[in-house]
Amino acid sequence: MPAERRDLTGSVVLVTGAGAGIGAATARQLLEAGARVVLADLDPGRATLVASGHPPEQFLAVRLDVRSPDAARQAVAEAVHRFGRLDSVVCNAGIGVFGGICDYPDDVLQAIVDTNLLGTVWAVRAAVQHFDDRAADEDAGGDVVLVASVAGLGTGGGDEAVYAASKHGQVGLATSLARELRERGVRVSTIAPAAVNTGFADGVGRTAGDPVKDGFLAPDDVASAVVTVLQQPRRMRTALWSMWSMAEQS
Repeated sequence: MPAERRDLTGSVVLVTGAGAGIGAATARQLLEAGARVVLADLDPGRATLVASGHPPEQFLAVRLDVRSPDAARQAVAEAVHRFGRLDSVVCNAGIGVFGGICDYPDDVLQAIVDTNLLGTVWAVRAAVQHFDDRAADEDAGGDVVLVASVAGLGTGGGDEAVYAASKHGQVGLATSLARELRERGVRVSTIAPAAVNTGFADGVGRTAGDPVKDGFLAPDDVASAVVTVLQQPRRMRTALWSMWSMAEQS
């Protein structure tokens, strides 16, 4: 008999980088599942378009530069003010480039670490303070889902060292957070996809419209994994979910 799925209707989920790619796909699937979604993005107008067709009381678009801890706290505060609570955070915002360690200026590499790793830290710190920690209550606790990469599992290529390092950091963060937060009823999961057909790294290692992308994972593939993790009964947790396209060698 298959395990039951938790009903996400009314659950409040904040998604970073929700204006495009995996974040947009995740936000859409959560909205379809009945969740109330906070779409956090550098461009809140773009995030609002993602939620088009859904009632305005079901979503909130906020501007968020994840590199700023103050901005992360503000985004969470807006979410709690609007919906009265926060149940889950999906840390998806990320950037990357392909090239050698000396191929890009300092500020580009700094931005990768600040966005992918520290941006995750700031979002998690801001969010978990608002999770219900009554672990005896079936609906208590919360979820932290980090969208990392197989590059953080030791499969990074020779042209993505700093990106891979930032993703290794995310995986390490999640592993320790899971131990720290489990007794509070907070689940921590890492979704680690291989290449995904998005605008990621276009112009800095990838080319928009390149037919090779047709063999990559689709953003909805990754989004489905995020939603599945959130729908699992609270007696169980998924620590790490890695995924590859059948067209790509692992």
